[in-house]
Amino acid sequence: MIGVGSVIVIPTYWADEYAEPHAPGAYDHSTPLTAPKPELDRCLASLEQVRDVAPIVLLVVCPISATVEVERRVRMIAAAHAALDITVVTNTQAARIMERVEELAPGNVGECVSLRGYGAIRNMGLVVAAVMGADEVIFLDDDEVVLGSDYMARARYALGQQNRQGLPILAKSGYFFDAKGSALASDAKPGITTRWWTKRAEFNAWMRPHLTGSRISRSNYLCGGCFAVHARAYMRVSFDPFITRGEDLDYLFNLRLHGLDVWFDNAWAVRHLPPPSAQRAPRFMQDVYRWYYERAKLMFANRRNDLVSVTAASLMPYPGPWISSELDGRVGKTALARALFTHEHRAYWNIWRHGRSRAQRYADEHRDRYLRFQSFWPTVMDGLWRDGRLSRLLKEAR
Repeated sequence: MIGVGSVIVIPTYWADEYAEPHAPGAYDHSTPLTAPKPELDRCLASLEQVRDVAPIVLLVVCPISATVEVERRVRMIAAAHAALDITVVTNTQAARIMERVEELAPGNVGECVSLRGYGAIRNMGLVVAAVMGADEVIFLDDDEVVLGSDYMARARYALGQQNRQGLPILAKSGYFFDAKGSALASDAKPGITTRWWTKRAEFNAWMRPHLTGSRISRSNYLCGGCFAVHARAYMRVSFDPFITRGEDLDYLFNLRLHGLDVWFDNAWAVRHLPPPSAQRAPRFMQDVYRWYYERAKLMFANRRNDLVSVTAASLMPYPGPWISSELDGRVGKTALARALFTHEHRAYWNIWRHGRSRAQRYADEHRDRYLRFQSFWPTVMDGLWRDGRLSRLLKEAR
């Protein structure tokens, strides 16, 4: 299996002209179709300065009914950056890819590879990379900008090689600076509505020594918008399509379950410039589902003799507490505080009363589904590697 270098994969989320782009929903933010200055345009402009920039794949996430209009807008943006080699994957191409995946694993994968749901979208990126025969996939988010002409060199540094102990470096994470230029979470004292639902102290406790230590170190953190993975890892391990959000950190867990590590590169970073957003009850509930499912999945996986155990203790100081027994108290106290001290009283009261039981039920019902899907992943990916039919489809999408 000989690859052809790197590909940059950028998921880009769009709402049609009738949608409220900042309404609570499945994704953190969606660009409105009529936006005068889309984040994607800014992201692509930053890539134009990069030496030896890799081909780019745009995964265009939008309502099926808006596919034609959104594709037209995205292609206009891409055309304004003619120096970049850009392939646009919309619902149209995704449907054909999903049909081929179903041929390779009939009845077993459903929409686990699609343009709907965070994990499935990431899997679509890996599938497209396999069809293109890419040795390396570099994930970048559309609300980020790269910071220098050496972005590709930093992204590729050490990837596919071994560290001094002979361990393979097949997946690595950089990090992001926020709009104020900080790589750390705010040290401001959290208020009553965020006191039990913040990662600030534990995240910073992990991040500070890793920012100042050796360039490459074993990671407990994965930044989905500054992440590189080698074919020897992505052909073997998939993202989890059943997790509601946080699919990037979850991928670190999935790799560890299969005996692979993510490595942290403290010399590789991007700048994250997201549009304004509000913390709302539906998004909080997504997080509740996420962490209950994560905890149940890992507990189930840890009983398997063919997988490496991933425990809360092995993930301290971050993100271990979130998959420990602390989770229940964090959810309950946060929901109650927000029911009392925010304008979404009824929504958070409902979460306090019923949210944990609903999330636990989802976790119990789905905890084994990822591993069942994952068991088919290597076979599917081997079948997709440089697939002739799909290669032609992607060439037509450039």
